[in-house]
Amino acid sequence: MDERGVPAEAVTPLIRGIAVLRELTEADGTLSLSGLERATGLARSTVDRITATLARMGYVRFDGRDVHLSPRLMELGNAYMSALRLPALLSPHADALADELDESVSLAVADRDGIRFIHQATRRRAMSLSFRIGDLLPAERTAPGPLFATEWTATDWRHWRDRRASDPRDLSFTAVPPRTFGADQRDDETFARRTEEASANGWSLDDQLIEPGLVAISVPVRTPGADGRIASVASVVSHTSRHTAHHLRTTLLPRLRSAVSDMERELRRTPPPEPGPPPSDLALWTGASKQQLGREFIESLARGLTVLTAFGEGRPELTLTEVAQATGLARATARRALITYEHLGLVAPAGRTFTLTPRVLSLGFPPLSRTSLPEIAQPHLADLTSRIHESTSLAVLSDSGEEIQYTARVATARVMSVNITVGTRLPAYATALGRVLLADAPTGTTTTEHTHEGVLASVRSRGYALVDEELEEGLRSIAVPIRDRSGRVVAALSAAMHASRRTPGECVTDLLPELTTTATRIQTDLHTAARFTDVPLT
Repeated sequence: MDERGVPAEAVTPLIRGIAVLRELTEADGTLSLSGLERATGLARSTVDRITATLARMGYVRFDGRDVHLSPRLMELGNAYMSALRLPALLSPHADALADELDESVSLAVADRDGIRFIHQATRRRAMSLSFRIGDLLPAERTAPGPLFATEWTATDWRHWRDRRASDPRDLSFTAVPPRTFGADQRDDETFARRTEEASANGWSLDDQLIEPGLVAISVPVRTPGADGRIASVASVVSHTSRHTAHHLRTTLLPRLRSAVSDMERELRRTPPPEPGPPPSDLALWTGASKQQLGREFIESLARGLTVLTAFGEGRPELTLTEVAQATGLARATARRALITYEHLGLVAPAGRTFTLTPRVLSLGFPPLSRTSLPEIAQPHLADLTSRIHESTSLAVLSDSGEEIQYTARVATARVMSVNITVGTRLPAYATALGRVLLADAPTGTTTTEHTHEGVLASVRSRGYALVDEELEEGLRSIAVPIRDRSGRVVAALSAAMHASRRTPGECVTDLLPELTTTATRIQTDLHTAARFTDVPLT
């Protein structure tokens, strides 16, 4: 890792921690410790201390010698997205347009001479969009790029040309295929011409610039006010098997423009959120962690990362004093963290205040934005099984409401154990998992006489279900709900065992507290991951 040109007051451990997170992001969320050592150029002991600190924060987890990004890391990107407000305000319009056109629709913002996605409404097809929220693309190979370039200064154009000269094949943009041949002067002239056309037309096309078959058309979403600067760009993305670039312009452009008008209306009529009570002492916990872990915990890294979470809805711009108050850090410590982030391009100064930049999304958001509930739950199930020495499972309710489907599972190592594989379906009425799910199911969901309202009412009031040898003789199970951000039960977590292992009473006294703790941990990760992304349940 090259640390030349770093400001004297920058926090070196914070720079190194950010480098580790970025390498994990570029590796799609997983790298071995030795792989991180090679990718960052840091000493192995330094990598070990950084990853131990990140694990303490819940930002990564270990699986043997591999390091995996954890959903909690998305709280950094969530801070940027909630401060930006655009995803919350514009995403419903993008989703509605995608449903109407049956095409993928994306929202992007400018990130220096690139574009970064803040929302994706994709269609599930054999040939479908694979970009993720947070992915960075070179401006010149996209439809939004020329629109953003209409607002570039001479300095911006110079920076773009320097980048093109240093990376002619776009190898630094891992979300797009590299160029077969390096860019040349003709490519520069083409992008300049496309920018002029975008300025004159108010829209821009991408005709297979990223890869063969991919076409897109984009329209800018402008901020309210006289200057009307581009806040975001909305794009309809398709494949040439469905639309040519010309057909996108002649057929879909009018509807895209109409949707953008709705988005701009949303921006005009939605007042800024009422500022709530500012957070305080966000970094208070770091001192205790330092005492517990000693040298393995890098407190300056943890404190620095906590600074990013001071921003959020109603807090898009903060002064140094406000950052210090929110985190509980000394002004000098907060100032050094902000200087570091400005150097790394994660924070931008604006007079006396600071704002987060889209580059915050480069810290794990792209790979984590595609995570599913089973992927979130699996490490928690493994931890639970290791503690209680019983097989654990996660399940969801089928569309019919008559069956459950197992979506994640960890079996205990016993001669005789519960043998159920992921994907197995069982009658909902006969399982603890099913009764937890049925107890919260909408009125009208199919049930049987075995799950009459009295049984389900009991499950609702107790917060768990215990089924004793009803599905199979000798099989006993206990389950608790997993709730989404709205409080709706979307899955259930269970432990199952042979009846000889624990009495029903022991299931409640010994296993229920462990199940409840694990369910809370899964819910915390789910709520963080689902704040600005759709988390599949299976």
